[in-house]
Amino acid sequence: MNAETLGAFIQEKTETNNIPGLPVAEVKGDRIVWERGFGFADLVTSATPTTSYLWFSMTKIVTATAVLKLAEEGELDLDAPVTDYFAGFAIVSQPGQVTVRHLLSHSSGLANPLPIRWVRPAGTPAPDQRTFVGRLLAKHRRLKFTPGEDASYSNLGYLVLGEVVSEVSGTGYEEYVREVILMPLGMDSTGFAYQEPAEFGTATGYQRLRRGLAPLLRAALPRGVVGQRQGRYAAFNPFYVNGPAYGGLVGSVDEAARLVMLHLNGGRVEEARVLSPESVAEMQRIVPRGGKRDFGLGWFRPREARERRPAFVEHLGGGGRVLERDAPLPGAIARRGDDG
Repeated sequence: MNAETLGAFIQEKTETNNIPGLPVAEVKGDRIVWERGFGFADLVTSATPTTSYLWFSMTKIVTATAVLKLAEEGELDLDAPVTDYFAGFAIVSQPGQVTVRHLLSHSSGLANPLPIRWVRPAGTPAPDQRTFVGRLLAKHRRLKFTPGEDASYSNLGYLVLGEVVSEVSGTGYEEYVREVILMPLGMDSTGFAYQEPAEFGTATGYQRLRRGLAPLLRAALPRGVVGQRQGRYAAFNPFYVNGPAYGGLVGSVDEAARLVMLHLNGGRVEEARVLSPESVAEMQRIVPRGGKRDFGLGWFRPREARERRPAFVEHLGGGGRVLERDAPLPGAIARRGDDG
């Protein structure tokens, strides 16, 4: 499919599926071969490849990359108990030891509590992460299944991985990600806060609302997150996710493409080597355990796509789904020609 045909296809899909804004970048090797913005970043501004979006759960790819980097450096063992690195995890009742690998592959049995209120307005202080994670673990001590026997998506598992990275690196999760992943890859405008000044613009999320539902939306979210109503939509004011390791990155598609390059090119982009080819392959090795998705380490693939060729792995990131979804929905797909 050439660029013109692909552009027309995406344009048609955005229009027929009521997608408000969609920047796209196509990567081949270690370069972006095509990129374009479709729709709008807000109600008046066109979306572009440099428009910044909240990554939400796409951040999990970066968290998994950070964990694999630490494992390569001999700082942790993927098959060691989580409690070896994060003592606070001992509060969880474990019929079998939960390992770091279990967290990465969503096979730990941890619950996935609804994260509706895990957000805060930009400009307000973040909660203490250790306290935040500890409080959630205390509420969800019982595992849903024996570790390794099943798979079920868990944001809480990746919050714990953030604490593992912080403990093992000794620098804090956000600082480690910036220094070891984002900066070497040249992802200078991607981080855990909106860039100031926002030179290329930031997307605004909107919630489509029926008449009379605005008070319900405001009650569901922390004060200051929901902005003014504009016609059929309520806008979200700039906000951050509480828990950077499961969904806190903010950045543009042209820089997200560099992360995809890393995972398509054996852990290297241009002269920057972040992971070994072996670690990249391990992350993309899918292990079916039942359910709607089959998981690797950070990546996943829909169950119905098991036999699809060429093989691929992906990760989505969704937000603003309180009543009806009409907010930015980023995603990354790495497509390969093998079954790994």
